[in-house]
Amino acid sequence: MATANALSSTETIDLFKKYVIPNYGRYPVSLVRGEGSHVWDSEGNRYLDLFPGWGCNLLGHCPEPIVRAVQEQVATLIHVPNSWHMEAQGRWAQLLSERSFDGQAFFCNSGTEANEAAIKLARLHSPKTKYKIITFEGGFHGRTLGSTAATAQPKYHEGLGPLMAGFVYAPFGDLEAVTNLIDDETCAILVEPVQGEGGVQIPPEGFLQGLRRLADERELLLMFDEVQTGCGRTGKWFGYQHFGVTPDVITLAKSLCGGIAGGAMLTTAEIAPSLRPGMHAATFGGNPIAARAGIAAIEMIEDENLLEQAVRLSELFRTRLEALAEQCPIIEEVRVLGLMIGVELSVEGGPAVKACMDRRLLINCTQDTVIRLLPAMTLSEEQAHEGCDILAEVLGEMAG
Repeated sequence: MATANALSSTETIDLFKKYVIPNYGRYPVSLVRGEGSHVWDSEGNRYLDLFPGWGCNLLGHCPEPIVRAVQEQVATLIHVPNSWHMEAQGRWAQLLSERSFDGQAFFCNSGTEANEAAIKLARLHSPKTKYKIITFEGGFHGRTLGSTAATAQPKYHEGLGPLMAGFVYAPFGDLEAVTNLIDDETCAILVEPVQGEGGVQIPPEGFLQGLRRLADERELLLMFDEVQTGCGRTGKWFGYQHFGVTPDVITLAKSLCGGIAGGAMLTTAEIAPSLRPGMHAATFGGNPIAARAGIAAIEMIEDENLLEQAVRLSELFRTRLEALAEQCPIIEEVRVLGLMIGVELSVEGGPAVKACMDRRLLINCTQDTVIRLLPAMTLSEEQAHEGCDILAEVLGEMAG
């Protein structure tokens, strides 16, 4: 049902046209409520959301443990600066450290901020003559100028030059190209263990292990952007844990706080002191509300065995979508790791997004031709089948 006294979608859209900068392409719908894997619009229409919050709502919309933790915290202490200690922030850092590589955390508010912190750390930890960072074509690291420069996709650079110096780009999966780019000015390698916005691109066997070897041989930091792969999205706590490779730095955001804004950079206790006082900060980073939400998210995942649920759901989607690929000629490839799901088409995917939305199913298209699903861990098997049924119907119609 619609929220009482809510504006209609048309009225809200008119409000945006007058007062909000139009820097987003928005769907002509105003959402007013969410619960689990469903959202409702102003008119009371219910949608099944298989792309909740662009991956931020890994625990579904308004998960009860997150809601309860935030409600308790907001009535006690909303914000204090990082010139003070806060028990919740320390506890949150401990929980993340124990589930990763026993490192230390810097807290911020978003993925791009986490990557900015990693960029600074790499330069501060290296000799002054070493400043270059190798990143990868098809990668995505955020929207601030540093993270935009790290993003090796020309469409995100248009009109923003000159970009921040020091980033060089290699093809994703090409170890030889990385080797050839390393020189005496290189300080780090930054890579997504699975490229999300790049189309759910899973690295070829041995690639991440090869990057670890190169980093060790040339005394470089190996930094994994786990903004999309982290916090259980892949069925393990962190994406790197699938590959038997431990990076020196990981960056986190999106699902880190169960839908509340929050970001983090984790690094080893040996490297952490290089981010010395006065060199970096985030006013709201690690604030009490985000910290309580982050703790509640970890506890919810463990209390409800959601890593195991993610693995079960992953196999359901893989089975359904691979079977669909055999029947639907416009499907080129299905790529799945946990609850990161990409269906590459031989045609533009935008029409599929619209047709699914008309049927009350929310999905995403990235890189023009890749249908991307980032469903919640709390999705039921019935809901997963429902979503696959609708997607099969839409792609079947597109295939003619």
